[in-house]
Amino acid sequence: MQSRQQPSSGTRLRSIAGAGALTLLLSAPSSLAQQPASDDSGQQAFNNSCRTCHSVKEGDNRLGPNLNKIVGRKAGSLPNYNYSSSMKEAGFVWDQDKLTRFMVKPDEVVSGNKMQPYGGISVDEAGKIVAYLQAAGAQ
Repeated sequence: MQSRQQPSSGTRLRSIAGAGALTLLLSAPSSLAQQPASDDSGQQAFNNSCRTCHSVKEGDNRLGPNLNKIVGRKAGSLPNYNYSSSMKEAGFVWDQDKLTRFMVKPDEVVSGNKMQPYGGISVDEAGKIVAYLQAAGAQ
């Protein structure tokens, strides 16, 4: 006949502590997971993917146009920047969705754009950048 061993007091304490941590984690507000990316993560994503060619400062055009107040701006309309003809003729206004899709697959949004050899970024990174651009443009 087999005897059943009782767990040691140390094992019981670790189990109780683990259960407490799990309960605390599960009872945390779900809004924490739904918070937008912080300004730091958006700025970092912008710096990693866009800053070589773009700025968020008004009038600071580089290899690409400045992105100050890009949300709500007609594509290809910024004065003093030499856009491709396809961007000038795009015929839309930049919104969150259009910017995100452009950053992910630019040629699918505006074929013939000048952003070569840029190949796109993830939807997650693009979302962070759009949030950052909106915050930076509001200042």
